[in-house]
Amino acid sequence: MTRDVKEIFGSGAATPPAPPAPAALAAKVRTLAPSMTRSMQRVAEAVADDPAGCAALTVTGLAELTGTSEATVVRTARLLGYPGYRDLRLALAGLAAQQQSGRAPAITTDIAVDDPIADVVAKLAYDEQQTLADTAAGLDTVQLAAAVTALVGARRTDVYGVGASGLVAQDLTQKLLRIGLLAHAHSDPHLAVTNAVQLRPGDVAIAITHSGSTGDVIEPLRAAFERGATTVAVTGRPDGPVTQYADHVLTTSTARESELRPAAMSSRTGQLLVVDCLFVGVAQQTYEAAAPALAASYEALAHRHRVPRKSP
Repeated sequence: MTRDVKEIFGSGAATPPAPPAPAALAAKVRTLAPSMTRSMQRVAEAVADDPAGCAALTVTGLAELTGTSEATVVRTARLLGYPGYRDLRLALAGLAAQQQSGRAPAITTDIAVDDPIADVVAKLAYDEQQTLADTAAGLDTVQLAAAVTALVGARRTDVYGVGASGLVAQDLTQKLLRIGLLAHAHSDPHLAVTNAVQLRPGDVAIAITHSGSTGDVIEPLRAAFERGATTVAVTGRPDGPVTQYADHVLTTSTARESELRPAAMSSRTGQLLVVDCLFVGVAQQTYEAAAPALAASYEALAHRHRVPRKSP
């Protein structure tokens, strides 16, 4: 039986989320642009590329600049998290002021086949720094805190991810195990589902998928959701199918895709930041138990990191 909608969303009117801070605007555009219509993409790209110029435009002016309609401009503003165009203009003005206060200029991060290795290092470093900044700026800390609370009280935590996201799932479960919590990572879709159907209220299931549409991850999360477990989605697509089975959604950003670095690989940077935030939040709330467990795990492994002494 599926969970009652009122249980998930409450019986009263939902409180609308606060508009994104100016610093989060560019990250929001990068995250949502792939799922927008082409006309909305033109509006989003315009405000991200020239916040100062767009902040000076009326809704009619921005519509003319982008070759769209006033309705499209308003819809884009709302999709980006602002109640209306006026609120978006205020955010654009704030973003423009931040950029004029000394922020380093953006550099081209496209990696060419014949780039010198020094340029590759510089471009990747800048790209990853931007990805971390974008993820931090766009991360919903209310959702994050709720996910941490669920993990703290969980009898058991299952984490689902395949491919590059599977590596992130393993990273999270290893961290939780080190502080004495029961956690398992599942990259095999059959094992993931067979474990998910054993979950119940009080357990936690986390799905990690950059695209938000990975069937091998959505299926076990849905099974866990239907059995009453608290579910969390870590995804780069907040409007993706995985979110319909998630009680809490943690959105990640990603570095720009390139031929040599597709999203499936670059997405790990933002995912690992979210995983670290979850872990540290749990460790803070369980510090008295977590600190001794972590020390014990270090001690148990310490001899494996010592160089054996040579016999005389």
